[in-house]
Amino acid sequence: YMKILVINGVNLNMLGIREPDLYGKQDYKSLVKFIKNSAKNLDIKCKIMQFNEEGKIVTAIQKARTKFDAIVINAGAYTHTSVAILDALKAVALPVAEVHLTDIATREEFRKFSYISLYADVLIKGEGFNGYKKALEFLKDKFNNSVSK
Repeated sequence: YMKILVINGVNLNMLGIREPDLYGKQDYKSLVKFIKNSAKNLDIKCKIMQFNEEGKIVTAIQKARTKFDAIVINAGAYTHTSVAILDALKAVALPVAEVHLTDIATREEFRKFSYISLYADVLIKGEGFNGYKKALEFLKDKFNNSVSK
C-alpha cells in the first residue's frame, strides 16, 4: 500500500458555509468522505488532517517524513503567505501534490502566488473535490514509476 498524508489547511473546515458560490454547498465531512473513497478505489492508504494553525501544519509535515510516501496539501490561505510550510515540505523531501478547490489564478491578485508550488510536483486547481482524486492518482503514478525503476 502506498501511504499518503492529506493536509487541509485554514478554513477548510468551513466548507459549505464559507462562500458557497465559490466553494460549493458540500461540507468538510463530504470532502473527507470523497477523499477516503478515492483513496480506497486507488488502493492507497491515506490519513486526512485539517488544521487552522500554520505551526500544526508544519509539524504534521515534519512527522510525515518517515510515515508516508507522499503528501497532498491544500493549505488554504497559507498557500499565499507561508514560507514555513514551503520549508517544511522541502525538508521532508516527499513528493507533493498541491490542491485548490477554486482556480487561484483567476481570483484576487494576492491569491495568484503560491509558495507551495515552488516545491510541489503538481498543482491542481479549480476542480473542486475531484482535484483531490487527481492528486492521489498523480502521486500513485509517480510512486509506481519510482518503484519500478
